[in-house]
Amino acid sequence: MDRIAIDLGFIQIYWYSIFIFIGILVGTMMILKECKKQNINEDFIVNMIFYTIIFGLIGARLYYVLFNLDYYRQYPLEILEIWNGGLAIHGAVLAGLLFILFYTWKYNAKLLKILDIVVVGLIIGQAVGRWGNFFNQEAYGTITTFEHLKSLALPEFVIEGMYIQGAYRHPTFIYESIWCVLGFFTLLIIRNYKYLKNGQLTGVYLVWYSLGRIIIEGMRTDSLMLGSFRVAQVVSLIGMIVGILMVLFCKKGSRFDNLYKDKDEKEIMF
Repeated sequence: MDRIAIDLGFIQIYWYSIFIFIGILVGTMMILKECKKQNINEDFIVNMIFYTIIFGLIGARLYYVLFNLDYYRQYPLEILEIWNGGLAIHGAVLAGLLFILFYTWKYNAKLLKILDIVVVGLIIGQAVGRWGNFFNQEAYGTITTFEHLKSLALPEFVIEGMYIQGAYRHPTFIYESIWCVLGFFTLLIIRNYKYLKNGQLTGVYLVWYSLGRIIIEGMRTDSLMLGSFRVAQVVSLIGMIVGILMVLFCKKGSRFDNLYKDKDEKEIMF
């Protein structure tokens, strides 16, 4: 499979980069659309998204490099070759979260409401970005059969692309992409609940994505490891616990307090 989408001679554009870019674009559009409905100042949110993306990409790469440090000590220049893959979503989320914490603190903004808006765009962006793994032939699973892949009604090009190292593999990138799409629609439905509190949507995102990642990660063959533990499963377990606590604790108080949809709220200027 050709990983290069466009070859101009002096520069190559990889499918991986294209899908990451599309994922970021789609996620950003969803965030901006909801911010307009929530009367959030456009300049505030555009600046936040811009820097969150930058810090998220840096965090995604550093996270991956740190758990493959022995390799990158030998080949340090490859740290910059992100087009070859090696962006860990948990690193992106953690780095992005840290920046949003700082940014909302600096402008005295509502952290939980901002996070609730962001996670909807984030999960659909993840669904799109996972397809970059397919063209890089990474994030695949254990050995399976051609018949099993056919039974999943997968497109022929996907089945062909899953023939890696002399065997057919589980397309775990598709499993996660589908799980994220389902999560996206789930969050959209929950977001319309009249008495949804700020922070609860973020909690649901953490539970939904983490549950799927724990299951799917167990099928992958390229997991980042910490001793005998898969790092993504450990982080996802923590994410699930945090998510459950957020859903429960954010529910406290009057059902009319701290609502995600506050119709009496004027334009939020930061």
